[in-house]
Amino acid sequence: MIDKLFYKTLMKKTFSDPVQITFWDGETVQYGDGEPRFKLIFHDVLSKSLLIQDPSMAFGEAYMNGIIEVEGSIKEIAASIYRSSEGFLGKGQFAAQLVKKLTNTTRRSKENISFHYDIGNDFYKLWLDETMTYSCAYFINPEDSLTTAQQNKVDHILKKLNLQEGQTLLDIGCGWGELILTAAKRYGAKATGITLSEEQFASVQERIQQERLSDLVDVQLIDYREIKEQQFDRVVSVGMLEHVGKDHLPEYFKEVNDLLKEGGLSVLHSITSPREGASNSWIEKYIFPGGYIPSVRELVNELADKSFYLIDYESMRRHYAKTLDIWADNFESVLDKVRQKKEERFIRMWRLYLNACSASFQTGNIDLSQFIFTKGISDTLPWTRQYMY
Repeated sequence: MIDKLFYKTLMKKTFSDPVQITFWDGETVQYGDGEPRFKLIFHDVLSKSLLIQDPSMAFGEAYMNGIIEVEGSIKEIAASIYRSSEGFLGKGQFAAQLVKKLTNTTRRSKENISFHYDIGNDFYKLWLDETMTYSCAYFINPEDSLTTAQQNKVDHILKKLNLQEGQTLLDIGCGWGELILTAAKRYGAKATGITLSEEQFASVQERIQQERLSDLVDVQLIDYREIKEQQFDRVVSVGMLEHVGKDHLPEYFKEVNDLLKEGGLSVLHSITSPREGASNSWIEKYIFPGGYIPSVRELVNELADKSFYLIDYESMRRHYAKTLDIWADNFESVLDKVRQKKEERFIRMWRLYLNACSASFQTGNIDLSQFIFTKGISDTLPWTRQYMY
């Protein structure tokens, strides 16, 4: 016999807003006073043991498999769950899962990156902007288009790097190449990008040839740990550190220290968590295997351990929530084309991923941080932050 009281008690505290839930036997119950903001329909019973042991996996897989149907905004449902102080999936629970001991060797890292990024450039082209930038945009004005905001972000980072003509720049995890290409065209920098994604690598190579920048821009299909006997004036990493893994954070900063010239400067752009131990089993299994969201405290400690000088820190949390909202809208607008390439379970998975991540940024469950730090003392930077803005 199904212990329905368990599920009712669970649902009662899961949401911070009024919600209507229809259970598998047809019974409909409302939790919270007032008009329900959304409705959930359970077509079957969720595993009680999985709900207790790993609620994010239980709910994530149930939605992917069509066991749970949603009426209303998935983002708002996720935000309501994150805002709940009493619910077992509430505030901070994005970071509550036990971190697995994973060794992200160069081989495993390549497999992990391929899992997410090598599912087809054509797929990403459907809903990313024309620059093919897959990281937090920067909205100087609320009405900025996604393309403008992504160009703003690249400009913002390049200003923070304080690039000078002829300087060497390494981009660890260069994506589809927008930053290194812009660095070469606008600043005359000699830019090297590295990636573990074969599809990104091929795309960047093509762009370099198309824009006739082979004298200034190079892209390599290697792990950052495989670069030997080279140093750069500037090192940048945008949305890559999340793939490094908790145990490999010290290794990352050691490598950056080795890759930077004395007095060199680095900009790190990464999702961060308010607390240590940030992991989500559903995200780790289906979206970013081997991933880990570090806390700001962890990163500052690593910088101090390697004797880096922290110059600047900026939070861009709201910018990433807005970026994800646009991606989610774009994704929904091209579903007919997505369905030509992907099955329905994949579509539900990506819908949940984009919306739940937006909700997580919106509620402060996670953040987006930009750090500027130098190797040794550098007095070449302007006296104020005006040059960044």
